[in-house]
Amino acid sequence: MKYPGTIKKGSQIDALTQNLDFASTFLDFARVDIPKDIQGKSLKPLFEGTTSQDDFRKAVYYHYYDYPAFHMVKKQYGVRTKRYKLIHFYDDIDTWELYDLKVDPNEEQNRIDDVDYQKIKERLLISLDSLQTVYKVTDNEFKKASKGSVEKSLKGFKRLRGLK
Repeated sequence: MKYPGTIKKGSQIDALTQNLDFASTFLDFARVDIPKDIQGKSLKPLFEGTTSQDDFRKAVYYHYYDYPAFHMVKKQYGVRTKRYKLIHFYDDIDTWELYDLKVDPNEEQNRIDDVDYQKIKERLLISLDSLQTVYKVTDNEFKKASKGSVEKSLKGFKRLRGLK
């Protein structure tokens, strides 16, 4: 990012940020009051150095529910900290994954059933629940995809890939 006179060209942030932070950031730089119900946080304090990158946000929540769709990525939600990622795949499957990004940055070793990670898993589940409350996640967001819609999308996906 750059913003002449304010953000040095090539500035980088390693804090846990999300695309939903952009609106708050733009409003903040425009000196407009940020609505209390907006979900993102302004990145301006990070650029100004008035907030440390480690203190900006401890965890991020994400929820991907656009299945079936062109890319056919399974429905999932999760929480990520600087070090860990907890993911729940749902809809036509029910699978949890836990990764230690410090020792496994490529996410090749699922630690969900590893006894050495159970306390971490419990902390992440609490964080996940808290963030879902903050973002007002409702049961409506967990509706199952119909079998017909999945089959239709798979057919279209195969056609686009040149398969019959």
